[in-house]
Amino acid sequence: MRNIRVRLVSVAKRARKRLEVDMQKTRLKLLSDLQAMFDMAKAYATSKETKDKQRQIWIRIMAYIGQVMNSISKSFDEAQVTKDLERLEKLINEAVAKEKGGRATAAG
Repeated sequence: MRNIRVRLVSVAKRARKRLEVDMQKTRLKLLSDLQAMFDMAKAYATSKETKDKQRQIWIRIMAYIGQVMNSISKSFDEAQVTKDLERLEKLINEAVAKEKGGRATAAG
């Protein structure tokens, strides 16, 4: 019976380590994607073609991306990250719609 318990502990430790490695890979990939999104938002915000009102929206999106990156770098709560990414997508969609003359506005 002791061997089974020792094996269970061993398997549990191995599973936890595997999860930590997988979560770290996921976290790094998300941070990389968010960095690319931040850079794109910055390009829109600093473009000479961008109007002041749109510039403010893109700067706000950059700030939100920074908050999400900070949150992910500190801890990884999958449910919260999903909410954050959904909100970010909504902000971007609203900014693009506004840029194209739509009626949508970036929510705050």
